[in-house]
Amino acid sequence: MSRSPLDAADLRQRVQQQLDAFLAVQGPRLDAVSADLAPLVDAVVALLSGGKRLRPAFCYWGWRGAGGDDGEGILRAATALELLQACALIHDDVMDGSDTRRGQPAAHRRFETLHRDSSWAGSAEAFGVGAAILVGDLCLSWCDQLLFESGLPGEALLRAKPVLDEMRSELMAGQYLDLLEQAVGGGSVERARHVIRFKSAKYTIERPLHLGAALAGAGPDLLATYSAFGLPLGEAFQLRDDVLGVFGDPERTGKPAGDDLREGKRTVLVTVAAERASAAQATVLLRHLGDPALDRAGVDLLRAVIVDTGALAHVEALITEQTARALAALESGQVAEPARAVLAELVVAATERQG
Repeated sequence: MSRSPLDAADLRQRVQQQLDAFLAVQGPRLDAVSADLAPLVDAVVALLSGGKRLRPAFCYWGWRGAGGDDGEGILRAATALELLQACALIHDDVMDGSDTRRGQPAAHRRFETLHRDSSWAGSAEAFGVGAAILVGDLCLSWCDQLLFESGLPGEALLRAKPVLDEMRSELMAGQYLDLLEQAVGGGSVERARHVIRFKSAKYTIERPLHLGAALAGAGPDLLATYSAFGLPLGEAFQLRDDVLGVFGDPERTGKPAGDDLREGKRTVLVTVAAERASAAQATVLLRHLGDPALDRAGVDLLRAVIVDTGALAHVEALITEQTARALAALESGQVAEPARAVLAELVVAATERQG
């Protein structure tokens, strides 16, 4: 049965229902191995209790834009991407040493606390990191399981698998390049935007659209439209995320104010500021960027440099430019309704959000 575009707002709730049903089955399966595994499922349940669900949404509407109808099969297949996202977030928090995610302790901090509260032997921190890596790997495995148990026809799943494989390879490549930029102290704006393309733009929007389209049997013209739409929108999405990582409200982002600055992330925002900084401003960046103990005063100093160099205004202009490119591609492409209208709404959700 087809659903109207007015029903798009309930997609997040429907994805949550699919996640709840899937995890309700996985809990007993792990419990049959050992009752000691319950904290693994608890960590995933806690993480997946929130989120924007953008990747499932773009997969679902990529399918609908290719002429696919609503149904439980495509909903389960799209929901599988939320498990891939869980893997990425858990591992990303380990790499960044983040304390929180979505307003609660990051997975490695949860397990560190479990170790410490239980008075177990060895390093609580090492245990937390090891357990979180395993939970992330578990989510990666579950992503495949949910997709291939979605109930969609076998030929559709065979078309989709290369897309999912490529998506995961690009994500890991982008994550490594992100780590590398921090290690080498950052490079050019072009390098920072290249990282965005693979860490976020493809992974968040283009490939989920391609996955939905592949499941529906779409041809190359629609895939090209989805790329022309998804890549600039994906960059705008990550640029907005970078702005929120510095200037966002912790109540809405779920992370401490200025957390990206403590982690020393070499975002486009920071790279532009570094390129345009005066000698005095460069000294502030060198002294405070990447300081794990950075306090509110230090955050304010770095924010001032980012604003005064024009970096914030430059990134906001890039967001506007890339958003316009995405909308133009959507308008000119052959995307079936109601998907075209809903994808236009998702542009706003991806680029004008506050958390």
